[in-house]
Amino acid sequence: MSGPGVASLVRALGVALLPVLLATACAGAGAPGVAGPSGAGMDGAGFERDVYALSVLDEHGEPYTHPFLGGLVVPRPQFVDLDGDGDPDLFLQERSGELMYFENTGTAEAPRFEWRTDRFGDLPVGEWFVFHDLTGDGRYELMSELPYSYIRVFRNEGTPEAPRFEPALDSIRDVDGRPIFSDRQNIPQLVDLDCSGTLDLLLGRIDGMITHYREEARVDGFPRFRKVTDRFENIEIIGQIGSMHGANAMAFIDWTGNGAQDLLWGDFFEPSVLLIANRQPCPGYDLDTPPEPLRTPEGNLLTSGHNVPVPVDLDGDGRTDLVVGVLGGAFNPVLTASNNLHHYRRGEDGLFRKMTERFLDGIDVGSESIVEVGDLTGNGLPDLVVGNKIDPVENRTARLYLFAGEATGPDGALAFRLADTLSLAPAFHYAPAMGDLFGSGRADLLLGTWNDGVRVYRNTGHAHSAAGPAAEPAAQLAADPAADPAAAFPGFEEVPGLTLDLTRGSHAVPALGDLTGNGLLDVVVGRSSGQLTLFRNVGTREEPAFERVTDEMGDINVGRRSAPYLADVTGDGLLDLLVGREEGGALLFRNVGTREAPEFEAVPEFEAVPGFELPLFDLGRPVPVDLTGDGRLEVVSGANTGGVLLFRDGGAGWSAGQGVGTGTGNKP
Repeated sequence: MSGPGVASLVRALGVALLPVLLATACAGAGAPGVAGPSGAGMDGAGFERDVYALSVLDEHGEPYTHPFLGGLVVPRPQFVDLDGDGDPDLFLQERSGELMYFENTGTAEAPRFEWRTDRFGDLPVGEWFVFHDLTGDGRYELMSELPYSYIRVFRNEGTPEAPRFEPALDSIRDVDGRPIFSDRQNIPQLVDLDCSGTLDLLLGRIDGMITHYREEARVDGFPRFRKVTDRFENIEIIGQIGSMHGANAMAFIDWTGNGAQDLLWGDFFEPSVLLIANRQPCPGYDLDTPPEPLRTPEGNLLTSGHNVPVPVDLDGDGRTDLVVGVLGGAFNPVLTASNNLHHYRRGEDGLFRKMTERFLDGIDVGSESIVEVGDLTGNGLPDLVVGNKIDPVENRTARLYLFAGEATGPDGALAFRLADTLSLAPAFHYAPAMGDLFGSGRADLLLGTWNDGVRVYRNTGHAHSAAGPAAEPAAQLAADPAADPAAAFPGFEEVPGLTLDLTRGSHAVPALGDLTGNGLLDVVVGRSSGQLTLFRNVGTREEPAFERVTDEMGDINVGRRSAPYLADVTGDGLLDLLVGREEGGALLFRNVGTREAPEFEAVPEFEAVPGFELPLFDLGRPVPVDLTGDGRLEVVSGANTGGVLLFRDGGAGWSAGQGVGTGTGNKP
């Protein structure tokens, strides 16, 4: 859509940022809970996290299934029919202590997974999780890591249709009542190897061997185990780099079709998944066989290492598929920072063929994304600009991903399309900020970098090409601008002599705002130390010039990796500071000074505007904006996981033009 609510925001400056309304931002990834069918989970008291709020198309024009999931870096999946409806649901761990839940709203033959929450049941799952029916009552228990390196058990005290997990055991124990130790970086497995009706517990060790426990008794319905050996079947996995052993994950599957459970092994020092064939079906087993890498018709399965294999029949054809979470090991994890959840389908010929490397596809630029919003295409609609830590394709620099805003969604609603990418400064950790620095009415660009300060780029107003002086579109990602001239992004030309250098620290993250009341945009820069550097604009509307004022602005220190954003939060016409950080969510510093002489004061728990929460991921910098032009706020943010999060006003009643947040915003 191109209604007046959006167009009016960008008419003067070409920037789609609203006068700001934002209140609280809390640590972690949101409160527990399961959302309704819209996929908008109430992960916050005032803003709703919404994975599916707006349509986003990839570079081929195909819609992302989970556009605002936030990205994945180290996905550890498991499929289990938790709700008893006959199809597998998906659980996935990306962050320590948190468990993501995707409900299968399709069928056993045609699954469709919808995000429900990042913190299923608010269960503290440690470093890993495994669902298994330990008690044999037809309901799954949840095993997870209890810090440090014990096996905690949660029992389902509800029903399959409405599960409710409560702590049951502080640790799985042996027959003598001693807790069993399991290396916290490895994912254990339970299997009935000899078809005896009792469980075998297999614990991978970082020395490449497997400890085997066999169930020998039951206490209060739960199995007790006796150790059999620390050298199960003489298996010793040695990675491809020298004689290295590493973190690992296991799974069992009848890969060879002889009725016996074969072992799949993923290792930190192994780029493939290793198959250890079981040559003897029940009631025996024989896994004392050489490991071989899994092969597909295209060759060996190869990733950056530390693969988590998960067998599952996703289409109900009786043939087991394979989903592989790629955690990244010894073979350059940057290469799989965004393509790290693979799906292999088994055909009638028994061979596994790769279907996708992004089973949960959404905006994902690798890692450590930072988002800015502005109208770069000149069509009156906001565009998304997303910077990353390092380009997963080129590896020699960071990159900006440019998502064009278009009125192509359902009923002409706003949608985004990945239209281009830019590589500008030869540096890592791109952090974009936009504003009209040269009085042209166009959005110019500040680009924070890891160790090269903040670069200043003038918006030339002309669509760039591969031959342009500063812009280099990635051929493997960029759409053809000629196919849609209105969506062509402008070129940016670096302005010599305007680089804002840091006197100390790294990881520069800029924010723009008029902090002196003279109509010029000043710059606040976050740094690795958690402090802020202030640069005052002492130039003119057409020729900016920046003068460093202090490296300890307001004596603010948020811990590490400060990522500031200037916004009028309290509605008094003064710019306040929102500061993202490495851990713990964003902090708010209220401006208690004047327009000409700001003074910032920390606001404990965002008490200035109660009723709002904003559950950011680590390294998230929030950008409040009315994306849809309906007068209500959305907040977009990057994340350490490389994606984009979107939050919608959850009904607290605040809008862009009333209550708080009626100041001038961060663009004069």
